[in-house]
Amino acid sequence: MDKALEGVKVLDLTHVQAGPSCTQILGFLGADVIKLEDVWGGDSTRRDLRHDGDSDSFYFLIFNNNKRAVSINLKTEKGRELFTGLLKWADVLVENYSLGMLDRLGFGWDAMHEINPGLVYTAIKGFGTYGPYAEYKGWEMVAQAVGGAMATTGYPDRPPVYLSPGVGDSGSGLHAAIGILAALRKRDITGEGQRVEVAMQDAVVNLMRMQMTPVLGLKLPEARRGHRAGRGIPLIYPCAPGGADDYIMIFPRGEMWELLFVAIGREDLIGDERFADYELVAQHADYIEEIISDWTRKHTKQEAMKILAGAGVLAGATMNSNDLLEDEQMKARNMVVSVEDDVRGDYTMLGCPIKLSDQDDTVTRAPLYGEHNKEVLTSILGCTSEEVEQMREQGVIG
Repeated sequence: MDKALEGVKVLDLTHVQAGPSCTQILGFLGADVIKLEDVWGGDSTRRDLRHDGDSDSFYFLIFNNNKRAVSINLKTEKGRELFTGLLKWADVLVENYSLGMLDRLGFGWDAMHEINPGLVYTAIKGFGTYGPYAEYKGWEMVAQAVGGAMATTGYPDRPPVYLSPGVGDSGSGLHAAIGILAALRKRDITGEGQRVEVAMQDAVVNLMRMQMTPVLGLKLPEARRGHRAGRGIPLIYPCAPGGADDYIMIFPRGEMWELLFVAIGREDLIGDERFADYELVAQHADYIEEIISDWTRKHTKQEAMKILAGAGVLAGATMNSNDLLEDEQMKARNMVVSVEDDVRGDYTMLGCPIKLSDQDDTVTRAPLYGEHNKEVLTSILGCTSEEVEQMREQGVIG
């Protein structure tokens, strides 16, 4: 075995972000992931936010590396027959369809478990399959709202703010991947598959654990604090040359105040009682913001980070997307890679965030629409080339 999940077979019935982010991680770790799309164009993200008129969009490319792709019409009898064959082949099935869609096609959990008792069936839904909200539709923005993320983000005198990180979609995908690995581990022992379910609301709430400590401990909801941390301590400081993203996050703790004062040339503040504890720091937040900003404005965010982080202070430049794509740390860890693509042209892509010591973290290009129809149907299901062509003409495959 060259990769940890080599030999694990995944049938990917997902679209957009929550599901594809889950199956992508499994693919990165070595699973054989077959993305099953419809015959009417497939995953909508192939077209959404498309960067040119012919190629798949980066919205699709960034979540579908390390996969194969087939297109089958599950509304036809032959298509359902092919799907049944793939179910027998698979170890894992992942779907994030609307509630009840697979049941309506005749492939609910009970039916799939009968076809393949060892199958790990994974469903990602906005609110899961039970509870009073189960029928409601889920989406990234919805999950952030109902999971508590928006209510704690922004400034107290302004409306809640939408977060850029995909905590609802990709956060749910990561939770689902963990559930799949747990279910596979148990199947190794029992031989039986099981159902894994992740509600996007649940996933966001899980990521919100730290922000929920005030209400759990003090019965006080976490307030929106803008650019200040808990208790009102300043976090974000302006840097040179003064553009929209020229800021640095600085969060001294305990003895880090002394390290900070030495780094910015304000040794005169060492021992100042105003920095003795969080409560005192919060009381003098405006003064602290002023003296640190006087120093940060003289440095770029990268310079400030190198000086402060190098001195042992918790500090990080507020990097935008362009900064990240050029960041030497990201490149050193293969988080920014070049993907070879003879059809769409080589492109820059993000890599796998999980590093295992005994396998590489190679990123392969996302599959073209229906690219592996013939390969999968002949090698896995035993169809002949002639049968594949006939099914294409009949609209069974795309």
